[in-house]
Amino acid sequence: MSMAIEPLFLHPYFQPKIWGGRKLASEFGYKIPDGKIGECWAISAHPHGPSRVINGPLAGLALDDAYKLHPEYFGDPSEKVFPLLTKILDAEASLSVQVHPDDAYAEEHEHELGKTECWYVIQADPGSYLIYGHHAQTRQELADMIHAGEWDKLLRKVPVKTGDFIFVPSGTIHALNKGIMVLETQQSSDTTYRLYDYDRVDAKTGKKRDLHLQQSIDVTNVPHHDPKLDIQTEQRGASTFTTYVQPPISPFFSVWQWRIKDKQALHHVSAPYTLVSVLAGDGTLTADGDPYELHKGMHFIIPAQIKDWTVDGDMQIIASEPGQQE
Repeated sequence: MSMAIEPLFLHPYFQPKIWGGRKLASEFGYKIPDGKIGECWAISAHPHGPSRVINGPLAGLALDDAYKLHPEYFGDPSEKVFPLLTKILDAEASLSVQVHPDDAYAEEHEHELGKTECWYVIQADPGSYLIYGHHAQTRQELADMIHAGEWDKLLRKVPVKTGDFIFVPSGTIHALNKGIMVLETQQSSDTTYRLYDYDRVDAKTGKKRDLHLQQSIDVTNVPHHDPKLDIQTEQRGASTFTTYVQPPISPFFSVWQWRIKDKQALHHVSAPYTLVSVLAGDGTLTADGDPYELHKGMHFIIPAQIKDWTVDGDMQIIASEPGQQE
């Protein structure tokens, strides 16, 4: 007798950060550890913070173990590691100015995936801005400005507001600044190269955090070019579906927003499984005839064996699927 297949609802892993706050508790009701909690690793199979299955036949398994032991849930993938990581970030203070490597550099130097990512802005205080890109025209100019600390001259500041979507390819200098909360969809990587950290001292260690200037110079795209997105919105009944990014613009993932206002029949779009995060509201998921209550702050995966499902209610959802890798 085969196991009943259910969506994989997940318990997040929470990461303390020097720039974090308490909004993950106040806004989403999560029971988070004491202190400055910056990141909710909501759908994660990364060894630095795997989320855990809380229901069904795989209950109790960390997602990385579920991926290895039950590949049928993920369409028997060729990738050795679960390719995506979904986070919620609470920037009570500004993050370091940083850049991430591409797959080739990360594999050679860090032995993991590179990191292309994107942000849906859940909240942004009035006047909020991002660091996004730089003004250097050559790699030598980039290196000279970094070593001279000419941050105001080097870094691009971009205004941001609630509801914005930002795509951050590997090699893009970037930083979330204070007063911003985002849902991040990224490759499953924890490699970050810091080039500026505001000379902050970590209260726990009494030291400044490490910088990675040479690696940052190595991997930064020069000159900076803003990616051209083709954001498309489709009305289905009372509900609205927005496609933010998909291959070929992003070879690593597709990301959508579902504004659910009525009953909608859904299916996997271009990958064997779908990652889902409920950012607001309440509703019901029905899969293989079984109903599951959905509430703000829930995260789950629709596995490969469930081909079609319905959602109903009044919800704001961000969904994603991995790209098809070689």
